[in-house]
Amino acid sequence: MTYDAHGGDHQVTLRTPAELADALPYLLGYRPEDSIVLVALHDRGGRGRFGGRARLGIPASGDDWESAARQLAHGLITGSERRGAKPEQMVAYLCQEPGKGETGQQVMGRLARLAGLLRTECGRLDVPVIEALCISDGRFWSYCCPSEGCCPPGGLPMGLPGTSVLAAAATYAGLQVRGTLGELRGRLLPWETAAALEQEVALDTTSMAQIPRMLDEANRADVAEETMALAERVVARFAEAPPVSGRLQADLRDDELLGHEEAALLILGLQDRATRDRAAEWMEGHEAGPALRLWRALARRCVGPYGEHAAAPLTLVGWVAWSAGDDIEAREAMAMALGADPDYLFARLLHQACNEGLDPESIRRCLRAEREARMARAAAGAGGAGGVGGGASERGAESSTRREMVAPTPGDITGIGGTSTLQHVTGAGEPPASQNGSGAGGAGAEASHRRRRTRPGGPHPAGAGGRPSGTDGSHARKRTKSATRPGAPRTGSTRPRPSGRQNPHPRPTGQEGTHRRGARPGGDEAEGEA
Repeated sequence: MTYDAHGGDHQVTLRTPAELADALPYLLGYRPEDSIVLVALHDRGGRGRFGGRARLGIPASGDDWESAARQLAHGLITGSERRGAKPEQMVAYLCQEPGKGETGQQVMGRLARLAGLLRTECGRLDVPVIEALCISDGRFWSYCCPSEGCCPPGGLPMGLPGTSVLAAAATYAGLQVRGTLGELRGRLLPWETAAALEQEVALDTTSMAQIPRMLDEANRADVAEETMALAERVVARFAEAPPVSGRLQADLRDDELLGHEEAALLILGLQDRATRDRAAEWMEGHEAGPALRLWRALARRCVGPYGEHAAAPLTLVGWVAWSAGDDIEAREAMAMALGADPDYLFARLLHQACNEGLDPESIRRCLRAEREARMARAAAGAGGAGGVGGGASERGAESSTRREMVAPTPGDITGIGGTSTLQHVTGAGEPPASQNGSGAGGAGAEASHRRRRTRPGGPHPAGAGGRPSGTDGSHARKRTKSATRPGAPRTGSTRPRPSGRQNPHPRPTGQEGTHRRGARPGGDEAEGEA
């Protein structure tokens, strides 16, 4: 099999299961954990060439394995067919670390049925699995090799990271492996300690004042303008901050630059669709970097019962990352957004478009046009708070008109404000879970325990997210020796909370869809790449 590196000008040929096992992080761009991964192979002159990839979390219950295997195989194969190239063969990976008292060999044996189901489901679609590997505890096993001479029962050790022929080629081509998927998610997960308690209090207090204004047609446009003005000030503050080395230190710096009340105002303000769409306009040039940092910081502030509110900033993280060419963070952020709110249409459409390999430039054109139109209206004294996909959201009225633009090429997508135009352009309806379409509700998805809270139209479960404990100081927090970041684990007493407490603050209207119980962020969501 041939792995194209550096735009296809250089190729690396992989001949053994060991080389295939070492190649997995470079195929995905990160090291998967608790994952089923399928990689499509296409024939080129009698040699296999890697094509699309799809990842799904391993369901905790074996009862869900068959449907998960069917979903993943069907999604990757049909998605490849829509792009005009059905795979000829498939390589399957099962990655899971041993549990307590378990060995890697026992993991391999336990997952053998899942490997068989993957081979069966791919075979039903006339795409044979030519190799199925289990990677666990620093070793790998082949489910397809009958010889103990080359594949002993105890498995074979994985090569040291960065020492394989593919690692050398990837380094030459400028490709990087980002570590584990958990490390990428860690930048976007809500705080769970003392600082989280302070942030939750700020969200509670701000909600009491802001939500009635956002639900009042006479004040809604004013809230939108205030939200965007505050976001502009914070983005400018982030842009002026001196750089620091390391992702953890960079996130710490951003957390200290953002006050609790500021974060609360921005999180609540972004629940309005038109305001969120205006924020999405900061997707290129000098605005993109500081804006991406702000959306990450806001996602970390959606603590406790406000976990569902993270759908908006997480989707903005995904959109800006995708616009900047970072498909890995884009997919994961949008999958987490759908874990927070499975019906968040903005995330669903962007997620599908990213997985379909579409060009984000069409969305950027739409956003630029909306921004220019709003500036022209403002210059003419018309005012209004417009949003992409919704046109101008006139003062005192909910934006219900979605801007649609038919793309001149199949790769263009439109209707980001919530219309279904994107589905027509991509040639798909409901996105398949194996192609990262919804990121939730797939086979084996673990539904997180959600607190109940009230929304206009009735109570709905709140988003996932751990309950913080303890207390902390003011927004420019000083770090102690015992904590590496505001969201780091804290030992000590926990904050008592009466059972059955409901969050009295509803989410404002203008949000797509209604909430239903969904998959845990970063849990069993599927991921795909064309």
